[in-house]
Amino acid sequence: MLSILNYKQFGEGETVVFLHGFLESISMWEKLSLESIHFQSILIDLPGHGESKNEDNSQVPSIDYMANRVIETLNQLGIKKYHVVGHSMGGYVALVLKKIDVRCEKVILLNSNFWEDSAEKQKDRIRVADIVFKNKNLFLKEAIPNLYNDQEKYKEEITALLSEALKMEAFSIAYASLAMSKRLDFSELITHKPSDFVIVQGEIDAIVPRLIMESKEALKKVPYYLIKNTGHMSHFENPSEIHQLLIKELGSLERN
Repeated sequence: MLSILNYKQFGEGETVVFLHGFLESISMWEKLSLESIHFQSILIDLPGHGESKNEDNSQVPSIDYMANRVIETLNQLGIKKYHVVGHSMGGYVALVLKKIDVRCEKVILLNSNFWEDSAEKQKDRIRVADIVFKNKNLFLKEAIPNLYNDQEKYKEEITALLSEALKMEAFSIAYASLAMSKRLDFSELITHKPSDFVIVQGEIDAIVPRLIMESKEALKKVPYYLIKNTGHMSHFENPSEIHQLLIKELGSLERN
């Protein structure tokens, strides 16, 4: 039997599941003061991240595996319905949840996207998987600072995230990179019911470029927030605005 994913649960009201990004863990949500928002928060470490094990023996890395592990965890917690906030890779998992689990209602994509990787990006993901087995520490020391727009300003946050990521197994990093390279395009899912989605874009996000996001047809009817002067880590670079956004989009859902 697979072990339950590591999670933290607090608050009362509508359930909101928080899924972190690549190389992160539930600690990434600490800046958002979620305890002050009136809903039940469930923060989950995705497989291979934080305190959660990656127990996939299929040899085929997939975002679907991560999503199904989240579903198993929510089943054990007895969750009847929920909303999801997914950062970066966590957003990819959230899209799968929305597709396969009828309990999943609203999805907020935080510095994430809904299209499949280009051929060039897929090659880059495969290259990352190869590199981490050769020199995991060097990869992390180069990759993590690039998540932030102002590396000098967020030196402390970079150091903390790097310290956490260094504890990850090379297998788990490679697995996640390859899983992201194989994900599907979810534009049709969003177009079908745009009111179920919210997209939060960093103005100068190098990982999810603004120009590509704003060129997508599926974006036109979806609530869209552009967070000024932020890169890929909006929850660190402008936590107060993200906090207010969550209250606006999810705080009103309690007891509805």
